[in-house]
Amino acid sequence: MERPMLLLLPGLLCDERLWEDQLTDLADVADIAIADMTRDDSIAAMAARAVALMDARGADRFAVCGLSMGGYAAIEVWRQAGPRVARLALLDTSARADTEEQVRRRRGLMALTRSGQFKGVTPRLLPSLIHPSRLETPLAQDVRDMAERVGRDAFLRQQQAILTRVDSRADLPRIGVPTLVGVGEHDVLTPPELADEMAALIPGSRLIRFTGAGHLPTMEVPDAVNVALRDWLAI
Repeated sequence: MERPMLLLLPGLLCDERLWEDQLTDLADVADIAIADMTRDDSIAAMAARAVALMDARGADRFAVCGLSMGGYAAIEVWRQAGPRVARLALLDTSARADTEEQVRRRRGLMALTRSGQFKGVTPRLLPSLIHPSRLETPLAQDVRDMAERVGRDAFLRQQQAILTRVDSRADLPRIGVPTLVGVGEHDVLTPPELADEMAALIPGSRLIRFTGAGHLPTMEVPDAVNVALRDWLAI
């Protein structure tokens, strides 16, 4: 049986480190590629670049898994690539567009960043990304290091992409492939009720809450995430 191609889509201020444990643990069941989410300022362009990566890999069909911003792009990959998407996994994300308050805060942060005040992931921001029990662990530094590697200019492009994304809720009932919806049970950025909403709208989807995790379960509880992804890839 041919091994599936798995396309992984990182979130805001995240790079390959977000998926390091999945690259290792799932290598025996999938050929894995990680999309570059730093070069475009729209979700549509990010998705198109990811689909082009699958073209370059010669993948007729592939599974797509995205986290946070990567989840927005994963839905767009499904819209763009149509029947080529064999499976879809949406982790710690939302199908909604930004609220007016979120738009206001995001634009303010972008203005500060343009003025030279890019601080990456600060100690103040960390509790919204990872479970409080991990704030004084090497994982916290890994998260901060990722943000530094992504950098100011890519951060601005990513924020613009997130700011202008569409509301995808009306499209979710048309998803007809095996879909996993996962969320850290302590995620404060995209809380579990948003995952519940997506799972309720996607026919036949599987919903998992990752115990003891915040917004980045692929790094926080990789074993639990890997089990869920392995089961999803076997469907």
